Amino acid sequence: MSQADFGGMTNSRMTNDECRNEEGQVYDLEERTAAFGEAVIDFTLSIKRNAIISPLLTQLIRSATSVGANYCEADDAESKKDFRHKIALCRKEARETKYWFQMVVRAAPEAKETARLLWKEANELHLIFSKIRRSCDKA
Repeated sequence: MSQADFGGMTNSRMTNDECRNEEGQVYDLEERTAAFGEAVIDFTLSIKRNAIISPLLTQLIRSATSVGANYCEADDAESKKDFRHKIALCRKEARETKYWFQMVVRAAPEAKETARLLWKEANELHLIFSKIRRSCDKA
C-alpha cells in the first residue's frame, strides 16, 4: 500500500519502531496505525447505513482504531511483559479488523474494492505485530 493511500503521512524521526513498505518508504508504526484508523473511518463514512450494515461498521471502526490505541499503549509499556501483552492486543485487533471487513463487504458489496485495500493493510499490520510478538518470545 502506498503512502498516498493514507494521506501521505511521513515520519521525519528515526525510531526503533519504524518499518519500510514495498517502495522502501519509512513508516513509523504509531503514524501508520493512526493513518489506518483514519482511513477506516473515512471508508465507513462513505457507506450508506441500514439496520444490517450499521453494527458491522461500528465493530469495524472499534477494532481498526484499537490497533493504533493499543500500539500507543505498547510504546509506553511499563515492562517487557506489558509490552508483549499490548502487542498481542494489536495483533488480535488487526485480525479482528480483517474479519469485520469480510462482513462489511458481504453486506455492502459495492465497497469491495476499497475494502480490499484496507483489508490488505490490516493484514500487513497483523503480520508486523505477529513478528514483533515472536521476537518478544525469543528475547
